[in-house]
Amino acid sequence: MLSALAFSWLNPHAWLDTAVLIGSASLAYGQRSAVFGLGAAAGSVVWFFALGAAAFWLGRRLNSLQVWRALDGLVALMMWGTAGWLLASLF
Repeated sequence: MLSALAFSWLNPHAWLDTAVLIGSASLAYGQRSAVFGLGAAAGSVVWFFALGAAAFWLGRRLNSLQVWRALDGLVALMMWGTAGWLLASLF
């Protein structure tokens, strides 16, 4: 538990992302930057809840070779799709 908390709270990359990326993006909203911050925080909560739920759901199913093959196929499709999109953007 302490290791997980240390990876979360002592991660300088996470702090830089929060302060620099979200902080600078909120400047575009002027007086409504607090609303942007709340929206970013809500999006983060939804994302990590969904990620935890997916990990819980997949946890027992990952013992199946079929699930691993499907997951690997999905990752391969995403990588090939990204490569194709980047290649198409060159022209």
